[in-house]
Amino acid sequence: MTRAANRAMGAALAAIALATLTPAAQASPATLPAIFPAPAVMTLGDGTVTLGRAVTLIVAPGTEPETAALVRDMLTKAGVTEIATANRLPASPDRPTIVIGPDSAAPVREALSRSNASPDDAREGYTLTILPSGRSGLITLAGHDADGLFHAAQTLRQLLARQTIPALTIRDHPAMPIRGTIEGFYGKPWSMTDRTKHLDFLGQMKANTYVYSPKDDPFARDKWRDPYPAATLSALGTLAARARANHVDFVYAISPGPSICFSDPADEQALLRKFAELRGIGVHSFYVALDDIEYQKWNCEADKAAFGPSGAQAAGIAQSKLLNAVQADLLKQDPASRPLIMVPTEYYDAKESPYKAALRANLNPRIVVQWTGTDVVPPAISIPDAKAATKAFGRKTLLWDNYPVNDYASSAGRLLLAPYAKREAGLSSELTGILSNPMNQEAPSRVAVTGVLAFGWNDKGYDADRTWHYAARDLAGGDARATAALLELFDTQHLAPTFGSQPWQEQAPKLKALLDHVREALANGDAGERRAALAELHAKADALADAPDTIRAGVVDPAFAEQAAPWLEAMQLWGRALGQTAAGLDAAEQGNTAATRYFADAKRIADQATAVQSIKGAVRFDGPIKIADGVLDRFIADAPGLIMITAKP
Repeated sequence: MTRAANRAMGAALAAIALATLTPAAQASPATLPAIFPAPAVMTLGDGTVTLGRAVTLIVAPGTEPETAALVRDMLTKAGVTEIATANRLPASPDRPTIVIGPDSAAPVREALSRSNASPDDAREGYTLTILPSGRSGLITLAGHDADGLFHAAQTLRQLLARQTIPALTIRDHPAMPIRGTIEGFYGKPWSMTDRTKHLDFLGQMKANTYVYSPKDDPFARDKWRDPYPAATLSALGTLAARARANHVDFVYAISPGPSICFSDPADEQALLRKFAELRGIGVHSFYVALDDIEYQKWNCEADKAAFGPSGAQAAGIAQSKLLNAVQADLLKQDPASRPLIMVPTEYYDAKESPYKAALRANLNPRIVVQWTGTDVVPPAISIPDAKAATKAFGRKTLLWDNYPVNDYASSAGRLLLAPYAKREAGLSSELTGILSNPMNQEAPSRVAVTGVLAFGWNDKGYDADRTWHYAARDLAGGDARATAALLELFDTQHLAPTFGSQPWQEQAPKLKALLDHVREALANGDAGERRAALAELHAKADALADAPDTIRAGVVDPAFAEQAAPWLEAMQLWGRALGQTAAGLDAAEQGNTAATRYFADAKRIADQATAVQSIKGAVRFDGPIKIADGVLDRFIADAPGLIMITAKP
């Protein structure tokens, strides 16, 4: 039976279970569901609601047709086969009734009143209530604005994964105004297919911003003055439309710094023409990137005449002049446009400097400034760090978090799959938002980006480990076996390097704990403890060796397995090498000289694993793939010395 057939049968059985739940089952105690990102406030009520096969849907005036269609699709996927429509709430519903719409619409206000709930009046806010009523129930999705109603639908999507939905009230809104990703890495840019999938993912995670800024797009950097080819422009327009459908702001970023003449009116007009070109395909948010450029020399003699000798302070003044002109033009073209975003040349710390002082004194206060933290790749970010950035730049900054990006030398050969951590709860009070810079591999990036987005939505309610596990379940489509296999892979890619010698996340903590336990048992344990430890080692080796096949067969998006292919290949070999190592330790424990052969096989397979290379051109730095390096390879190398082989007569 195919996976598709298995899933279809599972869905059918689930629908039958929903339709035949007994009153006793319906009366069983409810638990607070796990929703990601964690809602601001979620309160459990009494009882549960089961949808069954038939529901009534009331779409209030002012609801975007796309959001109503999305809810219909979710209900169908949850096993509902009959969706009746109505304009008003029945006095006593004989089937589950779902009301969706703006919190100002009459049917929504009535539904909230029946549920004894009040609207969430924050921007992007929503209220979602589940109210049991006999064998039926009332579900209300009330959005404070169109974005909020879309977010409410995304929460409903997670709730519908349960067989029964507990009575509850959710009042929710984001902690940070800007949340999303910036495709700002070096190396091979994402494909348009990658970007489309990523925008869908951002919508599901209640993000609201995607910045298009691949360093290797020549028309956004080296050839920034030139118009885009028609086909590329059309594709970007399609992406912008997909972003709007997901309630994500598509932000176009340009990087003119390597060649621009700040004082030249022709260059200023070239920049404005480029933005006008993008505006023509539906892009209305813009960004000027001035990172990774030389600011101690001018690109033209005219700038020396206009701003004086080159230097950090003069650069800050020149950049401010250009950016202020761009911001003024954006407001002229569209008074409701979002603020211009910029990333400064000094983006990597909050230390006072002539450059930052010049920006602080001259840059239009409307313009949003990005900042990467205390370093290019910071090991941690605290509230005092963000306060220092606010002081340095004269405004709250938008955090550009360089995680999980893997385009720098110390990240070569790695996927960065650790949980998003070491960012202090409460940062929302000192930031305008947070954007993650992801990896060249879009699908694997979702693991860490899920954490970034959940933190941006509710930093005070963020749980790094639970969100990490949710990311695995989501990639696995809820399949427990595939989820466990993904977590095995994530552990081998846990190390997160910095630009220094010390990583900010340790390597393979779960695997290391097990291998340390085996070392300890072999050194100091009794015979029973040694046998138990070796049994655990065999089980871990099997898990590592089997996980790649499970992942290839079990992930919802095949792009994950495709983009992670060399890591899966190397992981399987390392698992087999560890299996031979465990067999060697078993043999040595029994005094069997066959241990030497097992250890030799382990080394041979480990050498094969070490030789696996990254996909040519897929990342900025090609090279060998690393799997739990410093942990797994060290144990396999040390294993022959852990037990003295003494042949028994």
